[in-house]
Amino acid sequence: MFVDRAKIYLKGGDGGNGVVSFRREKYVPFGGPDGGDGGRGGDVIFQVDPSLRTLLDFRYQQHIRAERGEHGKGSNKHGRNGKDKIVRVPPGTQIRDAETNLLLADLTEPGQTYIGAKGGRGGRGNARFATAKQKAPRFAEKGEPGEEKWVWLELKLIADVGLVGFPNAGKSTFLSRVTAARPKIADYPFTTLTPNLGVVDVEGVEPFVIADIPGIIEGAHAGVGLGHDFLRHIERTRLLIHIIDAAGVDGRSPLEDYRQINEELRLYDERLSQLPQIVVANKADLPQAEKGIKELCRALGEENVHVMSAVTGSGVKDVLYKAVQMLAQLPPTELPEKPVVFTPAEEEDDKAISISRENDVFIISGKQIERFVAMTDFENEEAVKRFQRLFRLWGHEDALKAAGAKNGDTVKIGEFEFIFQTEEEE
Repeated sequence: MFVDRAKIYLKGGDGGNGVVSFRREKYVPFGGPDGGDGGRGGDVIFQVDPSLRTLLDFRYQQHIRAERGEHGKGSNKHGRNGKDKIVRVPPGTQIRDAETNLLLADLTEPGQTYIGAKGGRGGRGNARFATAKQKAPRFAEKGEPGEEKWVWLELKLIADVGLVGFPNAGKSTFLSRVTAARPKIADYPFTTLTPNLGVVDVEGVEPFVIADIPGIIEGAHAGVGLGHDFLRHIERTRLLIHIIDAAGVDGRSPLEDYRQINEELRLYDERLSQLPQIVVANKADLPQAEKGIKELCRALGEENVHVMSAVTGSGVKDVLYKAVQMLAQLPPTELPEKPVVFTPAEEEDDKAISISRENDVFIISGKQIERFVAMTDFENEEAVKRFQRLFRLWGHEDALKAAGAKNGDTVKIGEFEFIFQTEEEE
């Protein structure tokens, strides 16, 4: 089964909690703090595996989680880091944010990686908070939650040559004759429902990869039929072999077929209509093909039309040699130099915050403050006092006042809510 689109949930591993601990040795009655840090959570990492051809595995595994970090221990023992979760994907996989549809990564090269969901930082143990003024801190940080998100995986085949044409034009028969691929073939439209890849091995030349793109119909550029699902696979090809039913078996005009397919390519992506094409008049073994061949030659020029019968094999090698000759002169497919396209949010200052209001609730958003809240143990009095002190030191209390917050108002940061009180009120 060929699967070229999948929606999956990613969850980086949570960081391990720091621990509150004190030295308890026989001759050290007032030992200092020795709570160790929690381990870092594992990342969810996508890695390109050239042996894969589809996204089928993700149809049965839609939730992917990395291992959480181990909690810290006494005697300054740090918790073990969580293991990364390696997710193998085929070359040509694009990763998009499911909520914004923003392109996050475009993975094309074998071994290329992208961190889809980062693991959380481990919480610091109480030994890390000891100072000259506070020699015995009785609080530690909780582990930071791992990043979580829904993403779309989309596969765009990477082939040198794409076969295009209306359904039942003979593309699958051609592919089965020139490669080891064995697509389903029958005498009715839309036999091919999934793209097929094959390697063409022409004697004396370098092999090249060819993709049979399922039949394009009128309106494919707008998503009619399975238009969008199939047209994206042509985007990375360097050359198109346009196979036309010269015999008009389904009652269509060969020349009109040629024009319609090119119009669909243009409407979907202007660049596709400008790709070099080898125009092939197929089904030359049928008597009624003669009229269609002449029509195509008159309109496009006899030198630009290759006559072939995919069934008998007549003219097939000439088409292949022409493809090899053109590929040798064409530049390689332009692929992204870097696998990642960063979102604007990732470039913002971690310390920046925004304040919004929903009825009587003030909502604070910002990477640093949200992480700080998630890692604070609000059941520990000393940890709460530290939160209050840093909240004021970072200027967030003044920012709330400027936004109109008054004593007694509710403030929400992430999942945490508290009642706003100024320092003077306390």
